[in-house]
Amino acid sequence: MRVNRREFFRSAAILGVSHPVLQAFTSKQNPFLHGIASGDPLSDSVILWTRISPLLPGQHAHQKPDNRIHYRWLISRSSNLLDPVATGYGSTDSRCDYTVKVDVKNLQPDTTYYYRFSSMGFESPVGRTKTLPTGQVENIRFAVCSCANYASGFFNAYADIAKRAELDAVLHLGDYLYEYGVDEYDQSSGLGRTPIPSHEIISLSDYRIRHSQYKTDADLQEVHRQHPFICIWDDHEFANDAWLGGADNHSADEGDWQQRKSAAMQAYFEWMPIRENPEDPHRIYRQFKFGDLLDLYMLDTRMAGREQPTRELERYAQTHGLLGQAQEDWLYPALSQSQKETTWRLIGQQVMMAQLGSDLIPLNFDQWDGYPACRQRFLQHLHQQQIDNVVVLTGDIHSSWANELCRNPYADDDTARPLAVEFITPGITSPGISDPSYADNLSATVKHLMPHIKFQDFFHRGYMLVDINRERVQTDWYHLADISNPKLKPLYAGSMYCRNGQAQLQATNTPIMSPIAQAPALAPRSRFGQRLTQVA
Repeated sequence: MRVNRREFFRSAAILGVSHPVLQAFTSKQNPFLHGIASGDPLSDSVILWTRISPLLPGQHAHQKPDNRIHYRWLISRSSNLLDPVATGYGSTDSRCDYTVKVDVKNLQPDTTYYYRFSSMGFESPVGRTKTLPTGQVENIRFAVCSCANYASGFFNAYADIAKRAELDAVLHLGDYLYEYGVDEYDQSSGLGRTPIPSHEIISLSDYRIRHSQYKTDADLQEVHRQHPFICIWDDHEFANDAWLGGADNHSADEGDWQQRKSAAMQAYFEWMPIRENPEDPHRIYRQFKFGDLLDLYMLDTRMAGREQPTRELERYAQTHGLLGQAQEDWLYPALSQSQKETTWRLIGQQVMMAQLGSDLIPLNFDQWDGYPACRQRFLQHLHQQQIDNVVVLTGDIHSSWANELCRNPYADDDTARPLAVEFITPGITSPGISDPSYADNLSATVKHLMPHIKFQDFFHRGYMLVDINRERVQTDWYHLADISNPKLKPLYAGSMYCRNGQAQLQATNTPIMSPIAQAPALAPRSRFGQRLTQVA
């Protein structure tokens, strides 16, 4: 029997209370309702993002009759912004839902910058971002997260990540939002976090409004304000268990799938701080280089080449693809070249790569288990090219895992030798197994039956902290006891690491040293809604 993630973790949904839709505002209200963000940092550039909400009828001097809104941005090395290194002007309009993306160039590598937007007589909060290092690099640190269902609870984990001044970036591995309507998925009553719009999102307007609701959350705004994000989408940015030609949560009465997919993609690129590829506007798989220490590859296991999952024998076919030929042709040579130049290779991607069950009896056909030939090609490439120090970072499954990646973990020959390791982050709020005793028992069973799984937790929500140096990669899990209480903080839950040259996991109870004393200051808090005396 097929067991997908929705069925595996589904809790009883409860009707939530209403939440106002915030679309347009009077001239006395700040237009930066959705905060600011940065993303896709390179050694000399970074994307700055915001959304400038349009005014209600009755034009303001800075909102033109053709609906264009003009803005100014500046970026500085100091948090008081008194010495900007670059500044610029632009305009936005309804064609991109009044969102703004600026690709700031000619920056210095490995440098923390602070930035701000201004428009219509107001200025945004101050944001903080960082460029990638070049040359010899000794240490890099990420927070890693995924699966944030607004209706399930509060984003405490985002709030905790925001306070970590030492981070180089936040990796978001998908399910940034969820498509469901009221009472269609895990929801908590009484929290005031009812989905908007109330129905399942299908149209471009629907996806835009849902993105806008998420970005009114104070904790999500703060983590975006403090750190650059490197993001990929998963299925719920579209619909549950999506693939190229459809989705488990898309039916014929919901219209044409290709139109829905295009609408979701357009809204994603508008509302996320992601650099668009001019040669392929739908491509999100890409590479980031952190000097000679690590190469980061962000994959797309959803919309680049995934064929429809199947329980039939055709899933064993070499042509039954998860990544697609173009992505594989890009990834494998890049990994081979990285082996010659860089110490570590990190892969951020959506669905669990390790075997959950066996090739003959997998438990979830939506993950790499449903595409065994694709997984075999990936692992065989590592084996044949002698590519080591590969660490896969995964989201999607709403639970915490540390796995050794083998061609066949149950064999008695060389195919059971680990070739890479995988760390899986829990959901920010999306549900795991709600009964802690049952979750603990199932976790113990999984680890007993599957020798390649070294750490597992089905119950808790939270995030991962990943620290990379020349000797090892270590991952710490931070878990929340309750996501219905916005005052609770995540607590340290354990660590696993792998050493340079060894694709084997070891446990430790010593967390990564945090914070780093030399970390640049977080962006200062400013009075939200500050009106300017002059706007250029």
